[in-house]
Amino acid sequence: MISADLFQTFWNNVLDTSWLEIIAVFFGIASVWFAKKENILVYPTGILSVLIYVWICFTAKLYADAGINFYYFVTSVYGWYAWTHKSSGDTGLIISVNSNKQQWMWAILSVGAYGLIFFTLWTFKQNDTEYMQSYLPYTDSFTTAMFLIAMILMARKKVENWVYWIIGDVVSIPLYLVKGLVFTGFQYLVFLIIAFMGYVAWKRSYNEWRTKSVIG
Repeated sequence: MISADLFQTFWNNVLDTSWLEIIAVFFGIASVWFAKKENILVYPTGILSVLIYVWICFTAKLYADAGINFYYFVTSVYGWYAWTHKSSGDTGLIISVNSNKQQWMWAILSVGAYGLIFFTLWTFKQNDTEYMQSYLPYTDSFTTAMFLIAMILMARKKVENWVYWIIGDVVSIPLYLVKGLVFTGFQYLVFLIIAFMGYVAWKRSYNEWRTKSVIG
């Protein structure tokens, strides 16, 4: 049965997973959960996770993935600062939504990020015919672009960050399953569920703030 094979693959992935990767996954899931709760712990837990992944990817000679995780580290530091920094008389960063102009700007930036990432992959992997003729460079470029934009929007406490996470997670789940990385696919399934919950929670928080502002 397919379900039995899937479970066996999942269990084999678990057995092959190092303790360091398990710790990174734990802190990664914890980070997304704290993001949903709008809790500042999203950043220290996220930073721990991505730094471990930087090390894991670098030692595995996955330099592009290591670079992406380093980007996550930089944006996490920025987000930590943005969430906690208060100007004179300011209550701090609050949950908000993008204007129509900002929506278009981020959409265009995501397309630009996709093009840049795909071009980079093509530059370094153009001689790998099997890879370039598969769906992998397209899906990898797409999900990475979605997550790059999502990180920035989360740092700015924009509700739309969850939309980008959701889109990226939806594509990532079958991508990792097809690759045979069932454990990682399961991780992204957890991310997807929390992302939906995060969108609902942040949207509710924004609507409550807007209602109070109008009444006030």
